[in-house]
Amino acid sequence: MNAQRSSSRGEDSTRNGMDEPGGEYFLRGEPIGAGFAIGPAFVVGEDLSLEPEARISHLTREQEHTRFSEAVERSIGQLKKLQNRIARLPEETQVEIGPMLEVYQRMLGPSRLQNGVVSRLDSGMTAEAAVHEATAELADLMLASSEERQLAGEDAAAAERRAGEFREIGRRVIRNLMREAFLSLSNMPDGSILVAHTLRPADAALIDPARVAAVVTEDGGATGHTAIMLRALGVPAVLAVEGVFDHVTDGTTLVVDGYSGSITVSPSARTTRQARKQVAAYAQERQELGRMRRLSSRMSSGEKITLQANLELPAELPLIAQSGAAGIGLLRTEFLFINAETLPDEATQYDIYAAIVSTMGSDPTTIRVLDWGGEKQGEALIRAGVVGRDSVNPALGVRGIRLLLEHPDLLETQFAAILRAAAKGPVRVLLPMVTVASEIVAAREIYERVARRLKRKGIETGETLPPLGVMIETPAAALTAGHLAQHADFLAIGSNDLTMYTLAADRASSEVLDLYNPLHPAVLRMISEVLSAAFLERCPVSVCGEIAANPRLTPLLIGLGCRSFSMSASMVPRVKQVVRHTDYNDCRLLARRILAETDAGEIGRLLDGFQSV
Repeated sequence: MNAQRSSSRGEDSTRNGMDEPGGEYFLRGEPIGAGFAIGPAFVVGEDLSLEPEARISHLTREQEHTRFSEAVERSIGQLKKLQNRIARLPEETQVEIGPMLEVYQRMLGPSRLQNGVVSRLDSGMTAEAAVHEATAELADLMLASSEERQLAGEDAAAAERRAGEFREIGRRVIRNLMREAFLSLSNMPDGSILVAHTLRPADAALIDPARVAAVVTEDGGATGHTAIMLRALGVPAVLAVEGVFDHVTDGTTLVVDGYSGSITVSPSARTTRQARKQVAAYAQERQELGRMRRLSSRMSSGEKITLQANLELPAELPLIAQSGAAGIGLLRTEFLFINAETLPDEATQYDIYAAIVSTMGSDPTTIRVLDWGGEKQGEALIRAGVVGRDSVNPALGVRGIRLLLEHPDLLETQFAAILRAAAKGPVRVLLPMVTVASEIVAAREIYERVARRLKRKGIETGETLPPLGVMIETPAAALTAGHLAQHADFLAIGSNDLTMYTLAADRASSEVLDLYNPLHPAVLRMISEVLSAAFLERCPVSVCGEIAANPRLTPLLIGLGCRSFSMSASMVPRVKQVVRHTDYNDCRLLARRILAETDAGEIGRLLDGFQSV
């Protein structure tokens, strides 16, 4: 988790079940929306089960079709009302919630969902059962097997969000079929902290940041639409708080720390005073971050640092403009394949890439070709024989560029679509999971061949061939970065995978989670080696992954030689704030001291002790 702050009372305050003489009780969950809040709890009841009681209808098929159509019309009307309501919210909130509501409305129109419901109604099902089964089936298509869902990663998070979209729209239609009421916050006192078992995306759209001080839920996680919207709303939030309803009732005073994920129940007078100071400081910080979006990312000593944003789904595109990012540093293309029944053809891919590149204008877009591994499942890729259903060790198997070179037609199609999109604006192309130079040579041969073919056909592409770069994600690539740089136009350090492969620790595995540490001296020295090698070869290099989005690590990475970062759009203003208040020479001194250390704990203490200008 990025940019977290510990509670003012230290780590003890984040352990559940710790009582103090003053009667305080501490809970912990997953921090979602940064910030602090203090106020009375407003508790909403447990979400009712919408599992259909009956599967076979006693009504005629025509009557069930009518019930479904009416429920769809009511759902669309509700979504339009929500759209009108969010028009009064801050612009950065609108650009997150608006596209999601549009997705919901498209789902309710002619779609696979509607076809699935209609076919079930024709077989004699109730409308509730038909909607429930159709949405559950589509949600399951978005996800991997039960074992593989435990693997964390950006693509898994995207698949879970898309699955959640189907479940959410299904619940809305079923509620309207059953005439069940939706969440109402009309009687919630201003300044209260909303406490719920589950908060669904459409419920989050009802939140007025001026009235709701914070949000606490028993369920949820950091990667869902609800979490994204709460961050966009700027509401301090902590989700997945186990046992919250055992200790919190209506009116209970709570202190919520959205940085660390800690919640203080019935705080003491001393804790309350400290919390009020934190709330005031957070309000001032938000004002400063709002100004950051319009300012340059230049250090106090004058050096220019490039801050770009990652893009996982086209719906997130407006957030990049709001963040002040200088382009897209990593456009992941897996979303085109995860939800596909058939492989996306050149025209389909071109339309999406061209729209993104056009929207970015003169800012560059770096498009990473398909980074698929055996841990992910996609029906289109399976049916096409590109991947199998099982893999003994997916992290070390045929993935990334290895997979694409085994199926060059897949790579040619993607290259062609990207090259055509390059006519709309500046583009760079990124190869994933490269470990040897021969992979770059083979990919470049295909790349240039596709470019020549398009030129012969008179198809418009960019004026020059877009740069072709490689991801540095393994120790092999890091230790030979200088050699790889001789064959690549730029390098991009994928810090998440580099940490995993270097330490032989999967960050998704709770058994070895303590070993996964990007501050391990071995990881930092590899990053330093890559940055130094790129400098010697005069090859542009950037850093992406969790460390790029962590403001605490920004001075260290700059000191190691990084001049370009790519991160989630929401973190760009925070990282920019650190950049603008940091001196380059101080960063260099910090990096030298840290590279001399052999203990990750001491490295962390040096980072905590670093003072910006």
